[in-house]
Amino acid sequence: MVSQELLDILRCPACVRNGPDAGLLDLVKGTWLVCRDCHRKYPIRDDIPVMLIEEGDKYRDVPVEELGEP
Repeated sequence: MVSQELLDILRCPACVRNGPDAGLLDLVKGTWLVCRDCHRKYPIRDDIPVMLIEEGDKYRDVPVEELGEP
């Protein structure tokens, strides 16, 4: 599980360059981080967020409701 402290500082790597409040992430289903701006979805595997843009791109068009185990 991602701690709240980590969630507070993590940002989407694709959006963070747009400003300090860009790229905020929401924890979804306990195993996904979803960017509020670009809607990339980053999986959490073995309690480690996989924050690669390429990884977020894979799931960008998948509805949150359809996300399964990463």
